[in-house]
Amino acid sequence: MTTTQPDRTEESEGGLKRTITGRLLYGYVLGDVLGSGVYVLIGAVAAAVGGAFWLAFAAGVAVATLTGMAYAELVSKYPRAAGASLYVHHAFRRPALTFFVTVCFLSAAFAAAGSLASGFAGYFTQLVQQAPVLLVSLLFVLALCLINFIGITESVVANMVMTVVEVAGLLIILAAGVVQVARGDASWGVLTEFRAEGNPVFAVVAGVALAFFAMTGFENAANVAEETRRPAITFPRALIGGMATAGVIYVLVAMTAALVVPVDVLGGSEAALLEVVRAGVLPVPVGAMIIVFALIAMVAISNTALVSIVTQSRVLYGMAREGVVPWVFSRLHHARRSPWVGLLFSGLVVGLLLVVGALVQLVDPELDLVGRLATVTVVFLLFIYALVIVSAFKLRGTDEADDAYRAPTPALVVGLVGNVVLLVYVVVDDPSSLLWVGGLLLVGLALYLAARASRRGRDPLAGYAGHDAKEG
Repeated sequence: MTTTQPDRTEESEGGLKRTITGRLLYGYVLGDVLGSGVYVLIGAVAAAVGGAFWLAFAAGVAVATLTGMAYAELVSKYPRAAGASLYVHHAFRRPALTFFVTVCFLSAAFAAAGSLASGFAGYFTQLVQQAPVLLVSLLFVLALCLINFIGITESVVANMVMTVVEVAGLLIILAAGVVQVARGDASWGVLTEFRAEGNPVFAVVAGVALAFFAMTGFENAANVAEETRRPAITFPRALIGGMATAGVIYVLVAMTAALVVPVDVLGGSEAALLEVVRAGVLPVPVGAMIIVFALIAMVAISNTALVSIVTQSRVLYGMAREGVVPWVFSRLHHARRSPWVGLLFSGLVVGLLLVVGALVQLVDPELDLVGRLATVTVVFLLFIYALVIVSAFKLRGTDEADDAYRAPTPALVVGLVGNVVLLVYVVVDDPSSLLWVGGLLLVGLALYLAARASRRGRDPLAGYAGHDAKEG
C-alpha cells in the first residue's frame, strides 16, 4: 500500500520550528562526522593497522555512508524528530522494541557525550594545569545545554562556526603533508605497510572498529529533520554530501600523518596530530602551534558534544509524542520552542555519568574512560545502524511520496553486512564492553517503568497518527 505522508509543511503548528536550511544541515553533518574522533583516535588506528591505516578510515567511511543512505530514505518518509527509534517504531509496531532502541540510542549519546566531556577537560587542563577535571567536564556539559536551550538555530550556527575551526586545523595538517611531499621527503611505501604480525585483513578490520567512533555522528542529523526545510529533498543531499566530504578529509589526513611521522610514534601518542605539528615541517614556531592545536581540538570536541546534547533532547521529545517515553518529555519552552524537559534530563544523566566515571577511576586508575565510553558508543550504534537498514527494507512500499528518496538496494545490503561484521568483531575483541553496555541499559529501566505507567488506558502507538502533542 502506498500513501502520501502528511504534514510536510514548513512548520507544524505548535511543534518545532523549521529553520534549518540545506547549507546549515550540510555543515551540521560535516561538523559532527569530522568531530573529535580524528583528533583523538588516529594514533590508535595507526597502531592497529600500520602505515596503511588510511584504509581503515576509508572502509569505515564507506560503511557509514551506506548506512546513511538508509537514514536518508527514511527521513524523506518520516521527517520527524526521534531518528532510529521512530523508524523502528513504524517498521515493527512493537513498543518494547521501540523503547529498547530508544534506550540504546540514548545510551550511546550519553556515553559519547561523557567521553567527549572528559576529552575536553583533558585538553583544557593542558592549558590550565590546576583546573579540576570533573568540574571542567560538568561546566562544559552545562554550557552546551544552555546553548541548546537558547534555540536550535543558534545551536546549528554555533556548530557551523566550530566546524570551520576544526576543518582549518585539519587543513594545517594537510599543508604539512604538501610541504613534506614538495621537499621530496615523503616515503610513499609506508602507505602500503601493515603491522608485522597478523593478517592484514584483520588488521584493517581492527582499525575500522577503532576508527568507527570518528565516523559516527551522521545519525544525529536525523533528529533535527522536523526542524529542516523541505527535508525530503534537503536531507539526502546534505547527509550524503557531508559524509563524502568528511571521508575525503579523513583519508587525506591519515595519509599525511603517515608520511610525516613514523607510524610507531603515531601509535604511541594520545594526540597523534600534535606529532605532525611537532615534526616541524611547517615554517612556524612549534610551541605556538601546539597551543593552537590544543584549542582546535577543544573546539572539535565541543562541536561533536553539542550535537550529541541536541540529539538526546530531540529523541526524548520525538518519542514522547509517539507515546513511547513519558509524555512530559514532549513539552517545549513557550518562548524558545526548545524541548527543555528532555534537555534538563539529558544534562543530568551525562553529569551523573561523569561523576560515576570519576569514582570508578579512583578504584581503577588504569581505566581509560574516554576510550571505554567510545567503544560502548560504537557497540550501541552498530546495532542501531543494522536495525535501521532492516527497517528501511521493511517500510518500502509504505508511506511513500513523490519526492521520497530511495537508496540503492545493493548499497543497503553491503551496509548491513558491514555493520554486523564490525559489531561481532568489537564484541569478540573486547567482551568487557558488554558489562558497560548492560550498565547503561539499566539506566533506561526507570524510564521504561514510567512509560508503562503513563500508557495505561490509552494507545501506546498514538502520536503522529492524528494525535499530535499539546504544548503545556
